[in-house]
Amino acid sequence: MIRRAVLIVLGLVWLGPTYLLLVNAARPADSYDPSRAWAPSGDFALLDNVARAVEGADLGGSLASTALYAVVSPLLGVLIGALAGYTIVVLRLRHGFWWFLLIFGGTVFPSQMLLVPLFVSYSDAGLYDTRLGLVLVYTAINVPLGAFVLRNFYQGVAFSIFEAARMDGASTWRVFWRIYLPMSASALTAVFILEFTFIWNDLVFGLTLSQTADVRPVMTAIAGLMTDVYAGTPVPVGLAAGLVVSLPTVVLFLATQRLFARGLSLGSVQ
Repeated sequence: MIRRAVLIVLGLVWLGPTYLLLVNAARPADSYDPSRAWAPSGDFALLDNVARAVEGADLGGSLASTALYAVVSPLLGVLIGALAGYTIVVLRLRHGFWWFLLIFGGTVFPSQMLLVPLFVSYSDAGLYDTRLGLVLVYTAINVPLGAFVLRNFYQGVAFSIFEAARMDGASTWRVFWRIYLPMSASALTAVFILEFTFIWNDLVFGLTLSQTADVRPVMTAIAGLMTDVYAGTPVPVGLAAGLVVSLPTVVLFLATQRLFARGLSLGSVQ
């Protein structure tokens, strides 16, 4: 009984910020009062606030660009990571463990260390403020996680499956594409969801490597809008924009939570 009560209290505390977001995003733009933030408003103005946010921050172009980054880059990342895991474990690449450390070792360094060299190299290569440049950097960031999870997964797959397929005349690429890749679909999906969420919520790389409204990720646009809150943008409008931007990741996780949990458990096989 005490445990249940504690869990209920902790759940309410955890949901407190969500409640504040919903209540204040739905109140009229000119009626926000910090002293009454917890009290619901009698008027429902969420749709009006969303419309003002989309127009004021030009979220349309940013949402489209972010959808591109959050879908294409994770797909490329998990595919390259799966190829790396397959090559290291199944094809038994020489010095495979050291190759894995080389791939995964980049995650040891904070991402902030990469910003200056990325900015300089992107400017020199003509990739600054381009969708291609952001797709490339997000893909590179996502490859290590895919390689880590898929390497662990393939270590739990019997090597006799590969041997039997080779004896039947299948090439190494066909074995990967027709057997190992479908077999690891759950693990791939879990990694894709994690990487989709990371890219959708990223601010640092989008702020550093993009500038125009049609290229910058949506979190960069939201950051600019929230900065404008101090210059006249109503607080409910900024909160409504944050609510709209957070919906895709919430919906994706709720729709795939069982597959997500199953994929992570499969990817943890040693």
